[in-house]
Amino acid sequence: MENIVLYTVILAPLLGAFTLPIFGRISPKLRDIAALLYVAAALVCAAVYVAFSLPYGFSFGFLADALAVFMAVAATSVAVFIVIYSWGYINGHEHQNEYYFMVVLFIGAMMGLVFSTNLILIYTFWEISALCCWRLIGFYREELTIVRANKAFIVTVLGALIMLVGFVGIYGEYGTFDMMEMKGKTLPLWIVVLILFGILSKSATFPLHSWLPDAGVAPSPVTSLLHAAVLVKIGVYAYARLFVITFDISKAFTVALPVIAAVSALVSAGAAMTAKDIKRVIAYSTISQLAFILLGLSCGTETGFVGGLLYILAHSVAKGGLFLCAGIVEHSLHTKDLDKMGGLWRRFPLTAVAFALCAFSVMGIPPFSGFFAKYLVIEGIIDAGHPIIGAVFIAGAVMTVMYLTRVFALVFLGKESGYHPEAREGSTVMIGSVMALGVIALILGILIFLPGGLVSAVTEVI
Repeated sequence: MENIVLYTVILAPLLGAFTLPIFGRISPKLRDIAALLYVAAALVCAAVYVAFSLPYGFSFGFLADALAVFMAVAATSVAVFIVIYSWGYINGHEHQNEYYFMVVLFIGAMMGLVFSTNLILIYTFWEISALCCWRLIGFYREELTIVRANKAFIVTVLGALIMLVGFVGIYGEYGTFDMMEMKGKTLPLWIVVLILFGILSKSATFPLHSWLPDAGVAPSPVTSLLHAAVLVKIGVYAYARLFVITFDISKAFTVALPVIAAVSALVSAGAAMTAKDIKRVIAYSTISQLAFILLGLSCGTETGFVGGLLYILAHSVAKGGLFLCAGIVEHSLHTKDLDKMGGLWRRFPLTAVAFALCAFSVMGIPPFSGFFAKYLVIEGIIDAGHPIIGAVFIAGAVMTVMYLTRVFALVFLGKESGYHPEAREGSTVMIGSVMALGVIALILGILIFLPGGLVSAVTEVI
C-alpha cells in the first residue's frame, strides 16, 4: 500500500501532465479539472504518508522519509491553489494546453526529486524542472520574456551541470550514486563546492540571484510557482537532503554559508526597498527570505534547522499568496508599476486583506507562522555562536517589514491614481485562492504544533 501511494505522488503529476494537451483539445474545462486532480492527488498521497508513520521502505531509488514528505506536502498544498487560480488568470490566453502541461509536469518533477535517493535521479528531475521553468517564464512569447526565460535556463542549467560534476566525484569516491549507501560519509571540499554551486544557483542566492527578479515577466501563477512553491525550494531542499541528512561536511561551512546568506539577505532586501515593479519587489523579497531558510539549514544547530524547515512551509504559503495578489492587481490594471497604483483597497478589498495576511507572515509578525520560523532561525545562529550574523538577519527582518509596508501603502492606500478607473477585483477562483492562502498563513501560526510535529519527525532522521 505504501509503495502505491508513493508512486502516485510522483507519477500522477509527472505522467498525468502528458494527457492535459489531449484533454485540452476535447474540452478546456476537462483539462483544467484534470490538472487540479493530478496535483491534488499528489497532495493527498503525500499527506497520507504522515498517517503511515513515515515509512522508510526503499524501492527503485525512491524513499518516503519525513523530509521528503514535508517538502511534498509544502509544495503540493500551495500548487493546488495556484492551479485553481490559473482557471481565472490564464482563461483567454493562447497556449493554455502547454501551460497546464508544464505546470503539472513541474510539480511531478518536484515530487520525483524530493523522493529520489539516487543522485542521478535527482539531477534528472532537477533538469526537468529547469525545462518547465524556461517554457513557463517565456509563456507570452514576447522578446523580453524569451530573453528572461533564456537567462533563467542558462544560470540554473549551468549550475546543475557543475553540480553533476560533483555527483560524478562522489561516485569516484564511493562507487555509487545511492545516498542510502553513503549516509554519514565525508565529502572532499572540492565536491562540496561544486554541489553548492548548483544549489545556490537554483535557490537564487547572491551572486547567482539576478535571474529570479527577471522571471517576473511570466504569468503571476507561474511566478508564484517558481518563487514560492517549487523551483527555488528545490535548492534549499537539496542542501538539507545532501548536507544535513546524508553527508558530513566541514564545520567551516556552518560559518561560510551563513555569511553568504547574510549578504544575500541584505543585498536583496535593499533592492526590494527601491524597486518600482510590484512583482520585482516580491521577487527580491523571495531572495531575502530564502537566505533565512539557508541560514537555518546551514547554521549547524537543531533549533536553526527546525526554523529553516518551518519557514519553507510558511514562506511557500505566504509568498505564493503575495504573488497571486499582485497578479490580480496586474491582471486588472495591466501594469506592474507601483507609481500607477494607489487607493486600490476600495476596488480590491478582498485582495487587500489577503495581501496583508500573507505579508504579515513574511514580515514575521506574531502570531503568523513566519514569526515562529524566523525566531527559531535567528535563535539557532546565535546558539551557534554567531551573534553578529544574527544581528544582520534581524536587520533584514526589519527591512522586510519596511518594503512590504511600502508596497501595501503604494498599492492599496492613499488616493486613487486615476490611471485605471475601470479596474475591479479578480474572478471568484482567483479571490478564493488568495484568501485561502492568507487564512492558512494565519492558521499555521495559531496551530503551529501541526507543522511543528512534522518538522520534529524530520529532525529524528538527522
